[in-house]
Amino acid sequence: MSPEMVGLAFIILGLFIVIGKWIRVFSPLLQKLFLPSSIIAGLLALLFGPEIFGRIVGLFTTDDFFLVNGVVPPEVVEVWSELPGLFINIVFASLFLGKTLPSLKKVWIIGGPQVAMGQMVSWGQYVVGLLLAIFLLAPVFGVNPMAGALIEISFVGGHGTAAGLSGTFTELGFEEGADLAIGLATIGILTGVIVGIILINWGARTGRAKEIGGQRQGLSSEGRNGIVELENRDSAGELTTRPESIEPLSLHIAYVGIAILIGFFLLEGLILLEAFTWGPWTDTYLMIYVPLFPLAMVGGIITQLISDKYDRFRLIDRKMINRISGFSLDILIVSALATVSLAVIGENFAAFVTLAVAGVVWNVLAFIFLAPKMIPTYWFERGIGDFGQATGITATGLLLMKVADPDNRTPALEGFGYKQILFEPFVGGGLFTAASLPLIFQFGPVAVLILASVVTLFWLLVGLLYFGRK
Repeated sequence: MSPEMVGLAFIILGLFIVIGKWIRVFSPLLQKLFLPSSIIAGLLALLFGPEIFGRIVGLFTTDDFFLVNGVVPPEVVEVWSELPGLFINIVFASLFLGKTLPSLKKVWIIGGPQVAMGQMVSWGQYVVGLLLAIFLLAPVFGVNPMAGALIEISFVGGHGTAAGLSGTFTELGFEEGADLAIGLATIGILTGVIVGIILINWGARTGRAKEIGGQRQGLSSEGRNGIVELENRDSAGELTTRPESIEPLSLHIAYVGIAILIGFFLLEGLILLEAFTWGPWTDTYLMIYVPLFPLAMVGGIITQLISDKYDRFRLIDRKMINRISGFSLDILIVSALATVSLAVIGENFAAFVTLAVAGVVWNVLAFIFLAPKMIPTYWFERGIGDFGQATGITATGLLLMKVADPDNRTPALEGFGYKQILFEPFVGGGLFTAASLPLIFQFGPVAVLILASVVTLFWLLVGLLYFGRK
């Protein structure tokens, strides 16, 4: 993997991103689906790579034909396959950088109902997935029982988490799980938007979506193409330092690097602690399989707490951090999709479809039947955000809340933001998401199913008996 090939890989990646963006600009269908340009670019790269175009060419030519591996050189695909595991650390290290962390009391008061709902749905995805793995996927289709964790990893975690765990999948002997997870994440985003819009229309017709008053309001076409009008353009970030002293972007990248470094030392410390304590005592080793990114998130929180206390200049700008995180997530999504093995998905197609359908059905049922009982006020507007995040990604939840509450008259958006503080450190790519595969590997799916069931029941009761009665 030469430096020249790494550079070429990023150039070709950028080319696909630009093409994906312009396809979205001129495609009304893709605009209505709110499909991110990075997903379009990733699917294009997959189309012109060895998995699709290369296989088609191989049917009609010899093995030495120059397009037998597709338009993209194999060396470039090799570079792309390494990028998700690197860039996921940047995404998670950036989650809380530049944010003023509120007190847990304030988070609980404002975002508590959505915390309970989101946690219940996410842990419930483990329950649904593990039940399927134990009673159907493993005995009937011969799929690894770790497939029971794929719904939560892919739906709540999204492409970033799915791709970031690829190394863990490989180390635990479930290499095909990474491709299945990325495929499920794509299904999750598509169904999250489509089913979410259907639910909003249902809520409008039945009067449940009170902020649109039962009127059939279509989405405004303004901004659907993803381009901000010239007169409405905002700054990408604030310059917190003078460029002649240090480029502000460089400083913010350095802060992200510090957060990742703290996460690295935390992980190494946990691995060392395990090696001298419960590891040899119980012959059970978990931390060696845990990836870096959830600890990088903890490193980001520590970095921000130190900054809040000692940095009187407030050098970390949230908007600038968002640009770094957004860039990293785009690179991650495109490279992850471009290197998906369609052959693996085809070999496990029945299990793939089963998990996808089960995940969507669970999320829809939880929203329709449990959200009204767990969220005391504005359950529809607040619950639709949880549905979007639980099916697609955080951005899907934000999108659906914007449609259901266009004027932001409910506490949905504020509660959704506070919810992440007690949500993302644990599930949706957090500590338990990262540990779920090693836990199933070490203790078996039944033990993890029992744990997930207990936690799901706990959050269900918190929602029903504590928040639901208010």
